[in-house]
Amino acid sequence: MAALATRGPRATRRVRLRTVIASAAFLASLVHSVIEEWGGSGVALVAVAVTYASSYLLTLYFGPLHRPHTRVLLIGWLFLGGSVLALVTGDPSELTMLAYAVAAGIILLPLRWGALLGLLTAAAVMTTTWAVDGAIDWSDTFVLLMLTAGMVTVTQLIRAVNQLRAAHDRIRELAVADERARVARDLHDVLGHSLTTITVKTGLARRILESGAEPARALTEVRDAERLSRQALTEIRTTVAGYRQPSLAAELAGVHEALRAADIAAVLPQAVDEVAEDLREPFAYVLREGVTNVIRHSGATRCEVRLGPRSLEICDDGRPAPDVATGNGLAGLTERMAAVGGRLTAQPLPGKGFRLYAEA
Repeated sequence: MAALATRGPRATRRVRLRTVIASAAFLASLVHSVIEEWGGSGVALVAVAVTYASSYLLTLYFGPLHRPHTRVLLIGWLFLGGSVLALVTGDPSELTMLAYAVAAGIILLPLRWGALLGLLTAAAVMTTTWAVDGAIDWSDTFVLLMLTAGMVTVTQLIRAVNQLRAAHDRIRELAVADERARVARDLHDVLGHSLTTITVKTGLARRILESGAEPARALTEVRDAERLSRQALTEIRTTVAGYRQPSLAAELAGVHEALRAADIAAVLPQAVDEVAEDLREPFAYVLREGVTNVIRHSGATRCEVRLGPRSLEICDDGRPAPDVATGNGLAGLTERMAAVGGRLTAQPLPGKGFRLYAEA
């Protein structure tokens, strides 16, 4: 019931509607039995109305049904209301009215306690009819036992459906969160490298123009920056669409150009053929982020990249930023490597420099 109470106004209206229907059925049966026994006596009808109204008012007073003590109180009052006719008339067959109390107990209580309540009620009815009539009314006992079994089964099915719905909602929430994390990670990888390279190239073009020398080279750098901007825009679009698959060979060519523009000596492999196919995509991300950090943070003059069948190593002679090993970029790379059963190591080198190593 607590879960239902948090599912919004529509769910609350459904609960109220079911409660009204069940209550109306209980009241109609009770009134029918009163009319049958006492011929519609006004006093008897008033007694029924008082019994029913008091249970309703007590429930309102003690709070919503998601509170345990309110549930127990309501079930107890239903048992009292179901027993009143049998107590007044001395007819044990009127105890069949307890079926409503048993149904409420199975719905409102934990399932094992609701089932136990149904069995104990059936046993009590059987004992009472034997004590009063000297014989057991198996029909009433059978009704209560079948009601208990049926309500337990239905309640289990309803709870299983609710659990499946909750699990489905949770899976959907996790899928949305995972997609958001993927987009954020990919955007960081795309924009981090591209903007760093564009910044380096435009800065180089500015210095060339300020010096008044090699205007043709400055124009080349500006054109490269424009091309990189367009390429980054295309990659952002494909990233958001979920179709981006980076190429290790293309990234290798890109970092060569970026290192050259930053005046960092590059020692790079000539090809990526020896790298395992399943690792080329995650290694492309590692290469891009690693070289971006070299250009952006280290102040290095030399960067070396080594590729193996299942490993990638990036070393530089610069000085890394204090938090570079714990930044968002490397955290995303760690997740990517973990997804392919690998690991990522980022650590300073003895004396000077930094090493980024990925293997799987």
